[in-house]
Amino acid sequence: MTIVELRTLTPAQMERCAELLVTCFAEHWPEAWPTIADARAEVQTFFEIADRFAAFAATDGDVVVGWVGGIKEYDGNVIELHPLAVVPSMRDAGIGRMLVERVEQAAREIGAFTMRVGTDDEDSMTSLSNVDLYDDLPGKIARVTNLKRHPMGFYFRLGYTIIGAVPDANGIGKPDIIMGKRLG
Repeated sequence: MTIVELRTLTPAQMERCAELLVTCFAEHWPEAWPTIADARAEVQTFFEIADRFAAFAATDGDVVVGWVGGIKEYDGNVIELHPLAVVPSMRDAGIGRMLVERVEQAAREIGAFTMRVGTDDEDSMTSLSNVDLYDDLPGKIARVTNLKRHPMGFYFRLGYTIIGAVPDANGIGKPDIIMGKRLG
């Protein structure tokens, strides 16, 4: 497995990055990139928009098996991890970890202090869905349970913690769970 900068990929490999967005988000977040055209546009933002400061792909030979991006926020003090996509059949093989660690390294290199990621819960994957988060949000966050392999478990293993939640971000009872990590 090799981690390379997105800008070094061939056009066919870039297309693979777009395909991964559609494939990887289809089950739980189908509105993220519902079409290949939407996904191509997202990949292209990493070449056209200044706040998208870093993007890396994991390759197995010439095949892209995952990719990650970083977006500057708060004058570069905070980096949003967005997006992260890994071939579903290759999850739990350390590819996501390698990609996240590489974008964290790039964030440290530009002097960022914090990594942030939004982990939507649109289909009842955690105990934060389908409840009134305005009623004791801190308590609900403290007692959060991962019910169906929500990505927050992956981020917990990488040292991230829940730093907030946006109630009803994706509709009533469908929050965005905000996770963060101090880069130190």
